[in-house]
Amino acid sequence: MKQSTGMLLPASPVGSLDDYIAQGGSEGLTNAIARGPEAIIEEIKRSGLRGRGGAGFPTGAKWEAVRNAGPGATYMVCNAAEGEPGTFKDRLLMRRNPYQVIEGLAIGAFAVGAQEAHIALKRSFTPELAAIRRAIDEFTKAGLLGAMPVVVDEGPDEYLFGEEKAMLEVIEGNPPMPRILPPYQQGLFAKPDAPNPTAANNVETLANVPHIMREGVERFRGAGTKTSPGTMLFTISGDVQTHGVFELSLGTPLRTLVYDVAAGPPEGRAVKAIFPGASASVLTAEHLDVPMSFDALEEVGSGLGSAGFVVYDESACIVRATRDFSRFLWIESCAQCPPCKQGSEDITSALERIEAGEGDELDLTTIQERALTVTDGKRCALPNGEASIVASCLERFAEEFREHLGQPCPRSPELAFPKIVDFDEQNGRFSYDERYAKKRADWTYAE
Repeated sequence: MKQSTGMLLPASPVGSLDDYIAQGGSEGLTNAIARGPEAIIEEIKRSGLRGRGGAGFPTGAKWEAVRNAGPGATYMVCNAAEGEPGTFKDRLLMRRNPYQVIEGLAIGAFAVGAQEAHIALKRSFTPELAAIRRAIDEFTKAGLLGAMPVVVDEGPDEYLFGEEKAMLEVIEGNPPMPRILPPYQQGLFAKPDAPNPTAANNVETLANVPHIMREGVERFRGAGTKTSPGTMLFTISGDVQTHGVFELSLGTPLRTLVYDVAAGPPEGRAVKAIFPGASASVLTAEHLDVPMSFDALEEVGSGLGSAGFVVYDESACIVRATRDFSRFLWIESCAQCPPCKQGSEDITSALERIEAGEGDELDLTTIQERALTVTDGKRCALPNGEASIVASCLERFAEEFREHLGQPCPRSPELAFPKIVDFDEQNGRFSYDERYAKKRADWTYAE
């Protein structure tokens, strides 16, 4: 594991395109245009850049597939609809330096031969929308985008807006309901005879591209590991003394993030559980020395996801935490796949009974059984998170679940669900969506 280069997240916001250019901005785009699409794709493939939105798919391979796909127009889309619990890195990145995001989007569009580029954000992301629109306007006025139109698409606050197939639906004016086929097979405004292949990349992924095209593959690969090169933005929240988003080399031990960077839990308390967002199995104190890389976390049965880690110390009720994450995924499920919506509802209901001291062995059995079938017929990865979280919590905290059967929680059950809405950089604390408890399974809110 090599040290971080710290190239993505500046200490203070980049205030203008002129400031960005003074720091070397736009050189990556100039180099890319001079080299041509095929050379760009080969350079990104050589860099080993993997998607920073959750799946970790090789970016160069995705661009190559889109460029070589079937007939129809080609599109490029930046996924800026961040909604994973415990994650704030894309929003902070857009606030601090939106210019590298737009430059990366322009390079990607040129590489895949796109006729149009889009950047999709939630309409509730007011500061980020302002920053992105400012950057696009300045790039356009400077002539750096050429004839390439860049469209900003505002969407709803639903979690699935950030799922790439659902995101295309939103751009087309529809609710965030995931399609069956991936964007490179059924892209924007597709028709039977024109699938319109589309490349969809996360904000942080695209922000890496200008640096690779300006500074070269060797600089990028100078951080991280062989299979997970580069740096990544890690969000940490929950029971740690310092919340925040921190740029570290991929492969940095989880312990470094929790204790050296975030100062660990409050004094006198120890780490009990760490949830890597809502998409992978829970981690425990036994996993603190695991490297934070795509492959290393998969090897211990979890995942890196979007690198958002929610820490719970020994005072926390894991049954309550599991219930909260399960409820989030049930609420956010689109109901196109009945095993997902109905299964996650059954799991959440059983967890609610257990957490209230009204559960029994049948509820534990229901949770275990539904975790095995909730992914049946899935159109997206949402039910994978449901299955992974509840199964891993039941396995790793079996005794605590049994302590709740037929009796009230022996711990303090009050927990704040980490659906982050803002960040106070001065105090190093995130604020959470207090209204979310009123959201219902049909995506409306109770009065």
